[in-house]
Amino acid sequence: MCICKLNEKLKAKIKISFFLFVITLIPLTSASDTQSAQDNAFPLWNCKPPCALGDKPEDSPTLTPYLPEIKKAKNPAVIICPGGGYSEVMVDHEGKQIAQRLNEIGITAFVLKYRLPANGYRHPVPLMDAQRAIKLVRFNADKWNIDPNKIGIVGFSAGGHLASTAGTHFENQIKADDYIFDEIDKLSCRPDFMILIYPVISMQDSITHHDSKQWLLGKDPNSAIVQLLSNETQVTPQTPPAFIVHCDDDDCVLPENSIYFYNALRKAHVPAEIHIFSKGGHGFGIRPQAGPAAQWPVLCESWMRQLQILQTEENGG
Repeated sequence: MCICKLNEKLKAKIKISFFLFVITLIPLTSASDTQSAQDNAFPLWNCKPPCALGDKPEDSPTLTPYLPEIKKAKNPAVIICPGGGYSEVMVDHEGKQIAQRLNEIGITAFVLKYRLPANGYRHPVPLMDAQRAIKLVRFNADKWNIDPNKIGIVGFSAGGHLASTAGTHFENQIKADDYIFDEIDKLSCRPDFMILIYPVISMQDSITHHDSKQWLLGKDPNSAIVQLLSNETQVTPQTPPAFIVHCDDDDCVLPENSIYFYNALRKAHVPAEIHIFSKGGHGFGIRPQAGPAAQWPVLCESWMRQLQILQTEENGG
């Protein structure tokens, strides 16, 4: 039951107006800033979030914005979902560092601190947070110099499951009882593209990351929810394009997760690119210790230029 409840419509309108005013004042963080990124985080909702269990920081999902120094007429943007097995959010090497790297090629980035099943927020709450983040960035596209038709989602490990869920379940926008919807909720939560790095994709026992599955769905989920959240089974021609990276020696999240998802995208004629590196393991982000696998942002930039998410050099990119 959602506890974000207002008794009068007037109060709802006042809070929404106040939220939109505050959003215009939010500072964006440059990649060169030394200030703690968390200081610039802002909530996804201006009231108590839908389905909140309390008032602690872990009960309030946030976005931390990073502004690229490259100035374009309109920049593409991404929402970054760090990994952590659905029990924590790795906001540094799978969040801040990724945002700063993407800033270098002209992408505005937002690191999402989503609510965790480990704190009592099982499916569909993390998806609710991801959908709200996409709509919030799209709503403020003009203020943040963003192309509203080039808003993607990036996910690492369990964050890759969340990102791929956002990319395959956007027609089912998560709602909560007693929540008063605002103008932001009217917008599409479909990401325009996905970037999935060593992602958990499937909930099927043969290839899933079992800790992530148990946190998200509980110890004994029914077969219907397992099938629903095995995202390789949920791909349609409307699924957004995807760039996928995995390592063959990843013994934490098996590369079959990425391979099966890529095959499903290909079968549905969705533009997709996959890179399977022989070595690199799991959880490396962009750390150079992973070797060639850590250079995935270079390959991803080329892919984004091919899809015209980023402008090509000939077109002023």
